[in-house]
Amino acid sequence: MAKYLVIVESPAKVKTIKKFLGKNYEVVASNGHVRDLPKSQMGIDIEHDFEPKYITIRGKGDILAKLRREVKKADRVYLATDPDREGEAISWHLSQALKLEDKDVQRITFNEITQNAVKASLKHPRSIDMNLVDAQQTRRILDRMVGYEISPVLWAKVKRGLSAGRVQSVALRIICDREEEINAFIPEEYWTLDAELNIKGEKKPLMAKFHGDDKGKLTISKKEEMDAVMAEIEKEKFQVLEVKKGERVKRAPLPFTTSTLQQEASKALNFPISKTMRIAQQLYEGVDIKGQGTVGLITYLRTDSVRISDEADVQAREYIEQAYGSQFVAEKAAEKKGGAKIQDAHEAIRPSDINRTPVMVKESLSRDQFRLYQLIWKRFAASRMSPAVYETTNVKIGAGKYRFTVSASKVAFEGFMSVYTSEDDEKAESNVLLKSIDENTELSLNRFEEKQHFTQPPAHYTEASLVKTLEELGIGRPSTYSPTITTLLGRRYIVKEAKNLYVTELGEVVNQIMKESFPTIVDEHFTANMESLLDSVEEGSVNWKVVVKNFFPDLDEAVKAAQKDLEKVKIEDEVSDVICENCGRNMVVKYGPHGKFLACPGFPD
Repeated sequence: MAKYLVIVESPAKVKTIKKFLGKNYEVVASNGHVRDLPKSQMGIDIEHDFEPKYITIRGKGDILAKLRREVKKADRVYLATDPDREGEAISWHLSQALKLEDKDVQRITFNEITQNAVKASLKHPRSIDMNLVDAQQTRRILDRMVGYEISPVLWAKVKRGLSAGRVQSVALRIICDREEEINAFIPEEYWTLDAELNIKGEKKPLMAKFHGDDKGKLTISKKEEMDAVMAEIEKEKFQVLEVKKGERVKRAPLPFTTSTLQQEASKALNFPISKTMRIAQQLYEGVDIKGQGTVGLITYLRTDSVRISDEADVQAREYIEQAYGSQFVAEKAAEKKGGAKIQDAHEAIRPSDINRTPVMVKESLSRDQFRLYQLIWKRFAASRMSPAVYETTNVKIGAGKYRFTVSASKVAFEGFMSVYTSEDDEKAESNVLLKSIDENTELSLNRFEEKQHFTQPPAHYTEASLVKTLEELGIGRPSTYSPTITTLLGRRYIVKEAKNLYVTELGEVVNQIMKESFPTIVDEHFTANMESLLDSVEEGSVNWKVVVKNFFPDLDEAVKAAQKDLEKVKIEDEVSDVICENCGRNMVVKYGPHGKFLACPGFPD
């Protein structure tokens, strides 16, 4: 019998996929990338047309040797790495490292690790898409150039161990800019006024909010203004001027993309971005489910598309009709407003089978796996459901020339909210009183409640809001958000306290140098434009070497200027109250690869 070899990226997938294929198939893992640029040098031959120099990653020799043995035995090799640029590049590197030119080699991709998807992919093999590979190579080379050209400048001018990165430096700048806005913020005073009104024949009073006068909205910005308004209103009689009843429709959410999943898991489950990605990876690769063996529970987790396959859409609608009733099934799926070009090769993140409800798999999952799976399942189910409908009542109340308003809403039809409500969904406040109110209702003033407020500065970034901003600006890609934030935290450029991200003194110094010496690198428009150039490489409309050739000379010039013109910056260590037992001086706080530690200021003497 013919023998087929399937090479995947991660060992966790081996078990899942092996189960779907017959005994003629051998499944092995490459454990991610097998080749990369060398760590000890830039690894790009600038003199010879920017040719990258790839070497086997340290520690991958044994894996490659094992793969070579398997390749020898096989009649055909299927490269089944992830369905994105990164995965395409890994397949290409494997074909180079394993010298597969003379072999029968096919590239297959699947968006979910299910029997149907894997078997279908074997029916539609293709060759390696070099445009995808080149888009990934370009990103890697640009990042390498920025890192290896600028980092030595930071070492020379600030201290060793620092780094700059193409996406990382922009993200740092965005956080620093917000910090500056917060520091420069000047609060402004404003006042609000509520009137507690009694309704004839009702026990419960009504709270009405001050809106303005008969000409429109009024803002009260100091106590004297408030006193003047109240003095006039106190003489007036309150009366109902208008009661408007209506309905408001709240549309179902779109299914998750990588960034919306990261944001929602951060808000609803309090997961750091890196944890969300780690657990989503486990759910995608396969989990042992009682009675079913190893099952891939969700589709591929790196995507910026909200598209759903026709089969999954039909299956979801059938499920919703059976579980909730036909009035809960959406007429047509929600659509995303067209923004920048998205990588639409994938679907949104969804359960691989909607009939596998969170309750059914709960026993087989860890607590965190269950919580994330439940979030993805509910969001997907909701995206195929009809909108929620609120009954609304708005009352306009007059007191002389002044106007107050009361508004209330209550859910008339739950729609998708019977399955999923996000952090931001307001809980409808039903105001029973508003049923019986009309233009003839008699009102009397019980008391006023005036309050002084001050405008608030913009909020500090959290991981979730930073991801949202990076996505809106078109910086980075779904796969880059998590490593970018991890690097900024790891380098101590930012710290995280109670969800908020704060810039450290070191982060400020590095950002200042980047802004002064490498303004284009930290310019968000430039970085977003780079992303669209990478998309053009992927489409095959731009040659990748053209992108690199245009980028390098300006960078090189800026580096030379910075080496010459930049002053050295000294960052003082934070002094602790712990005394060194050898020399009696106060020890200082240092940061190493494993976090904080105390060191003697007299080291190495």
